[in-house]
Amino acid sequence: MRLKEIRMSKGITQLKLAMDLDTTQNTISRYETGAHEPGIRELIRIADYFQVSVDYLLERTDNPKMLK
Repeated sequence: MRLKEIRMSKGITQLKLAMDLDTTQNTISRYETGAHEPGIRELIRIADYFQVSVDYLLERTDNPKMLK
């Protein structure tokens, strides 16, 4: 998952992201290290937060644009 890459490119800390998504910094860290996988709702919230597609977040495409 590209979470760490996207987060760092935007200059957002794990703590800020966690607070904005109403979760914990530990949860974000675990997503980034692969120790835990986010559920579908969390994936959508993260993708919406960064305004990228879920497919981009999951490295299924290199196109970050959301298709509507």
